[in-house]
Amino acid sequence: MNSQTPELTALMHDIGQHAKQAAAVLALAPRSQKDAALMAAAAALRAREAAILEANALDMQAGRDKGLSAAMLDRLELTVERIEAMARGLEDVAKLEDPVGRILADWDRPNGLKIKRISVPLGVIGIIYESRPNVTADAGSLCLKAGNAAILRGGSDSFHSSGEILLALQDGLRAAGLPEACIQRIPTTDRAAVGLMLRMEEAIDVIVPRGGRGLIERIRDEARMPVFSHLDGLCHTYVDAAADLEQAQAVVLNAKMRRTGICGATETLLVHADVAQALLPGLGAELRAHGCELRADARALALLEGANPAGDADWDTEYLDAILSIKVVDSAQEAIDHINAHGSHHTEAVLSQDDAVLTSFANQVNAGIIMLNASTQFADGGEFGMGAEIGISTGKMHARGPVGTEQLTSYKYVVTGAGHARP
Repeated sequence: MNSQTPELTALMHDIGQHAKQAAAVLALAPRSQKDAALMAAAAALRAREAAILEANALDMQAGRDKGLSAAMLDRLELTVERIEAMARGLEDVAKLEDPVGRILADWDRPNGLKIKRISVPLGVIGIIYESRPNVTADAGSLCLKAGNAAILRGGSDSFHSSGEILLALQDGLRAAGLPEACIQRIPTTDRAAVGLMLRMEEAIDVIVPRGGRGLIERIRDEARMPVFSHLDGLCHTYVDAAADLEQAQAVVLNAKMRRTGICGATETLLVHADVAQALLPGLGAELRAHGCELRADARALALLEGANPAGDADWDTEYLDAILSIKVVDSAQEAIDHINAHGSHHTEAVLSQDDAVLTSFANQVNAGIIMLNASTQFADGGEFGMGAEIGISTGKMHARGPVGTEQLTSYKYVVTGAGHARP
């Protein structure tokens, strides 16, 4: 399709209307029906394993032909183990308490009015994401559990993989007697569909973007509905003077190298000057042995064999690759100030045995997630016991940090009287 043809406009309108109709059904669905759909979808993922792997092979080959980096290919790749993890994720979401219909607060007024604040679905949620095909399962399942219809727009890199995963989710919906339109996908790679989607305020209640800075900034600029911001994962780990250095070396290696292409990977390491000499030579050698390129400020450079000088841009770069920028600081406060100046408010970590430093870091650092003596790679809704996540919100309104089922609800007030008339 060409950009914003009448056919594409009509297609997007139909998707929006079907989503609104499905959301009205889903908002009233009991927990048992939603959970049945999730469990059936998990079974369908396993049953469709061969088809999903075949579709992913097409996406992987296209990615190689486009010259995607190893880290980006890792984000794109599906394996038997990753498909099983998706299926277990759906089952974990099914086990969560129903976030809809909870009484969040209730109180009585002196005049006899009884007031309750009750959780309700948001309605229709649009999710725009890039390479990772597992987002299709995570986003669809979380929206379903929270009583919301979902319109998914995955990236072209994962188009075939996401399509097969969607079929499994819709298998689950049908098995539970719910409309297939509870979870839909924009069935085209035409980028004009994103522009149309961002103007569908009559159908879409919230947009959730997952991707790079360019995608996020475009959505912020163009969306006519509220946006749950998921900006860069420019994450830092600070090793304090009072850190356990053996522990610090293991945690930093994990935070950077476990999976370099995810948003919770550490991109900048800050090390207190008092422990830099003891930590950096050995840690640097281990990082390089794992294939990590090191970019360091002048003081760190003197302690690191094979490192390159860091430029100003390195402190503001989300590499999503086996590259780490390293800076030596003279105090915890300098580390905190650097993080607040250069971070993306995603996930920040401190390694220290000094409770005062831990408290100061937690209180002062501006981020959705603060890790105290733990790897930034734990920045994940599944690791938080939320079953999965639809993203990590770096904004401050409504939802912050991992966005799970609870964050995909709003609330309304129900006021009960006995023929009350206001004087």
